[in-house]
Amino acid sequence: MEEIGASVPDYLSTMVIAEQKLGKTLSYISTKEKVVGFVAISDAIKESSKKAINELINKGIEVIMMTGDNRNTAKAVADSLNLSSYQAECLPEDKFNKIKKLQAKGKIVAMAGDGINDSPALAQADVGISMGTGTDVAIENSEITLIKGDLDGIVKAKNLSHAVMKNIKQNLFFSFLYNTMGVPIAAGVLFPVFGILLSPIIAAAAMSFSSVSVIANSLRLKSINLNK
Repeated sequence: MEEIGASVPDYLSTMVIAEQKLGKTLSYISTKEKVVGFVAISDAIKESSKKAINELINKGIEVIMMTGDNRNTAKAVADSLNLSSYQAECLPEDKFNKIKKLQAKGKIVAMAGDGINDSPALAQADVGISMGTGTDVAIENSEITLIKGDLDGIVKAKNLSHAVMKNIKQNLFFSFLYNTMGVPIAAGVLFPVFGILLSPIIAAAAMSFSSVSVIANSLRLKSINLNK
């Protein structure tokens, strides 16, 4: 409207602000150089998204909403999601720079987005999370893609990552334990005192059991509840 020199009447501005405070995005309609109306557009916030954000906050994760929308709409959406941190009227470089500032403070940043304008930020983040329902370029610039495009997948991905790391540490413990005990015995450390030598058959069985125990422990990941 500014580019074509169209002014917005006061009565329309009042109506627009009221709609924005309801979380709607507005597009003006003009005839020649006169604004005659507007179109209100809104996306319903999924209940699963509210739940996912609350779970992340309860886990001590700082959640920041960054949007290209105006401040009134951004505040309305942030309030409905119980978010205290949000940034409105963001260009792609604003999102990118915000992530760089957070990283400069030593924070590990995960970025979730689905649009072309999210791509630079997704690429810069330590973990880029795209929506399977989003654009191809966003998916290409992310490490994780949520097939259903639901934020609940972020909670599940976080829970799975913690379970995997815990499992890896357990497996390393098992491996070091077997090797710490088995290798010296196989080398004959007990022979001078006790006259015991480890039979190659027993050694092979022990190594096989070590591998089986690691695999069995890893398979437990299939039964974990990702919603907790």
